[in-house]
Amino acid sequence: MCGLAGLALRPGAQAPEGALDAMLAALAHRGPDGSGQHVAGAVALAHTRLSIIDLVTGDQPLFAGGAALVANGEIYNYRELRERNQLLCTTQSDCEPPLHLYRRDGLAFVDQLRGMYAIALHDRPSRRLVLARDPFGIKPLYIAETEAGIAFASEPQALIAGGFAEPRIRPEARDELLQLQFTTGAETIFQGIRRLLPGESLTIADGKIVERHRRMALPEGPPESISEEVALARLDVALEESVTLHQRSDVPYGLFLSGGTDSAAILAMMARLNEKPVMAFTAGFDVKGAADERAAARRAAEAAGARHIEVMVDEAMVWRHLPEIVACMDDPAADYAIIPTWFLARRARQEVKVVLSGEGGDEIFGGYGRYRSAMRPWWRWGRAMRARGTFDRLDVLRAEPRFWRDGIAAAESDAARGGRTRLQAAQALDVADWLPNDLLTKLDRCLMAHGVEGRTPFLDSGVADAAFRLPDALKVRDNQGKYLLRAWLAKHFPASEPFRPKQGFTVPVGAWIERRADALGPLVARQPGIAELCKPGRVEQVFRHAGEKKAGAAAWHLLFYALWHRRHIEGAAAEGDVFDYLA
Repeated sequence: MCGLAGLALRPGAQAPEGALDAMLAALAHRGPDGSGQHVAGAVALAHTRLSIIDLVTGDQPLFAGGAALVANGEIYNYRELRERNQLLCTTQSDCEPPLHLYRRDGLAFVDQLRGMYAIALHDRPSRRLVLARDPFGIKPLYIAETEAGIAFASEPQALIAGGFAEPRIRPEARDELLQLQFTTGAETIFQGIRRLLPGESLTIADGKIVERHRRMALPEGPPESISEEVALARLDVALEESVTLHQRSDVPYGLFLSGGTDSAAILAMMARLNEKPVMAFTAGFDVKGAADERAAARRAAEAAGARHIEVMVDEAMVWRHLPEIVACMDDPAADYAIIPTWFLARRARQEVKVVLSGEGGDEIFGGYGRYRSAMRPWWRWGRAMRARGTFDRLDVLRAEPRFWRDGIAAAESDAARGGRTRLQAAQALDVADWLPNDLLTKLDRCLMAHGVEGRTPFLDSGVADAAFRLPDALKVRDNQGKYLLRAWLAKHFPASEPFRPKQGFTVPVGAWIERRADALGPLVARQPGIAELCKPGRVEQVFRHAGEKKAGAAAWHLLFYALWHRRHIEGAAAEGDVFDYLA
């Protein structure tokens, strides 16, 4: 887990003075353990390192036969790659095998990789630069195409710091953010900055993209015919293998433990595989009646013999640190889960450097209630996912967003290909955009802000192969999702109470906002980014009703966007509490 950046210039072009150093400085939080550069002609690579594997010889860039590589992430099957391919590596780094595989296989080198990664590789003999991102989009990678060539970095703010893009907003993406809480597709909210898509690889020559390759995360095809007994046995093998690989580390690791089935399954497998107690971290809130998962997590931790650390998140902490939290979300996702994730990472860093997490469980095993709705035809009250936006029928915005759902609609047709069922198509739709552009962005930025690496064992090719093509009846049964995962827990970790109703994860932002509405509403309404979008007087009214579900979601999105705009568009340093920052 690190930060990377670099350039591939066109013939005769020059980069802005000090651009590489500026990008490195902007990514310093991602790699506090060291940095390195490789500059050769029109290509430059830069790297900031968070040391996890091969603490002694694993500094980057890595070199082999005229090629140089920098990477952000972990290649979990690096040992198997070395042995299976008889690679002669000079370090113990997990990122050296991809360098040798590229020299042999070209862009197909990614097909053997099992892990999370963003890779930049300079092939000096062919004068080409290769960029690659893992199939689930766990690790971020962004590019800016300019007259001088192509710049790339782990975060958009590094490209802006380097002078390759301006902090100018794309209105279409802003509308997506307000209505969906995340943005879709390759184009980001910043004009001129795009994401590499999950699984995308690019070849760049003379500062131009000349070749593309895409490796998909999910297996193709409709559900397979398989019995529950065989499916449970296969899942056990896949989970054990994935968690084993995700625990490979030369530094201490732990687990983010909620009260749900996803993290309980990872806890159960970690307890099986580790002789020492698992280190588990759980967040809770100070609002009476809030969905607090600490009690369920505590019971699971005790049953697994884990060392359990609970982190209380109260209102005062949120107001004090929210500008910092939102500041780390340069590619914005207005997911209120950024709040507990940031505080959990801050606490976890005192004990560990790597944290396993349950992201992806709902998407892979079919857990969300919206999937069950999407499975039903319209005449049985079924509906498309994300058919309604946060601000629909609230009369808050000056102009009704018209095209905010275009990205989702485009992804829907692609997700439904290959004979997939309605359930599979809904899962694939979330894997395409919601997962990489909301959940995984949240995890990456909030953990990187504290120098912690986040790992997601469910987002693994072996687990996807074992679970995505299950029959619908092994995913949804008795109006409850993730049936097979629950059945596995009932067999291997019954103390997790796997068949109790899904509680859902909520953060009481609405209650917090409503308490301070008289002060906060006018402050938010006056922000330039909000005033140009919202009708006079409507922001304050929404904030006064933030305790209600729909108004609360809208108030949170407006507060998030006001803070985000102040930091990433206006350029104000994230200093002081929310009220000072917006005053």
